Amino acid sequence: MSEPVVAVVVAAGLGRRFGGTKPKPTLRILGRAVVAVAVEGLAAGGCTDAVVVINGKVSGAFKAALAGSPIPVITTPGGETRQQSVQRGLDVVRTHPRLSKAKVVLVHDAVRPMMPAYVIENVINAVRDGAVAVTPVVPVTDSMRVVPNGDEAENEPFDRAKLRAVQTPQGFDLDVLLDSHDRMARDGIEFTDDVSACEQNGHKVTLVPGSRMGMKITEPADLTIARALWRVRASLGHHSGKRFWRQWKKELSR
Repeated sequence: MSEPVVAVVVAAGLGRRFGGTKPKPTLRILGRAVVAVAVEGLAAGGCTDAVVVINGKVSGAFKAALAGSPIPVITTPGGETRQQSVQRGLDVVRTHPRLSKAKVVLVHDAVRPMMPAYVIENVINAVRDGAVAVTPVVPVTDSMRVVPNGDEAENEPFDRAKLRAVQTPQGFDLDVLLDSHDRMARDGIEFTDDVSACEQNGHKVTLVPGSRMGMKITEPADLTIARALWRVRASLGHHSGKRFWRQWKKELSR
């Protein structure tokens, strides 16, 4: 059997900014749950298995949402923070007789369900080629200003050409990620994403091109946009992110 490529999918958040009574990952995009679309995309990009970290209070909703997944899925309850939830997902990988043999592990936010398969494949290949902490990024398109002291009356411009917006899935050498998480937990250090944890432990972060399709669903308007994009994307072929943007540019130029 070939070596597994495992995705830890973080789906345990309560989505307080979104509102409503259902967790965001169980909401639907054209008939399929957000988390199911995310797992399907990971499978299309080369992942063989997924560990989905869920809100244990609504485990039944996740079980129904993930039924029929194209790859084996293990669910496990999350923690109080995203960092703790990723750690719990990694604990499943660490102790599983087959998944623990993986050399490549991805960490993905379930609420980025539409990341094209080619981006996921590029993240995996970057780790296979020797990188230990990889993240997809996109250029920042908005003009930026810095508020040095937190007082918006005092502000200054910042060159956006120097900025990149970080996306998921992020890819890792499994041993490096496990060690980095263990050290951060032991020292009580919080971090906002997993490549930052590796960086704090002396490992280089490698950037690969991401995609605007990898948008994060944070507010109700984001879900509306995602549904509209998914309709167009479905008409152009499964997980065809590059083809989508070529067509989108043609429509804008008319």
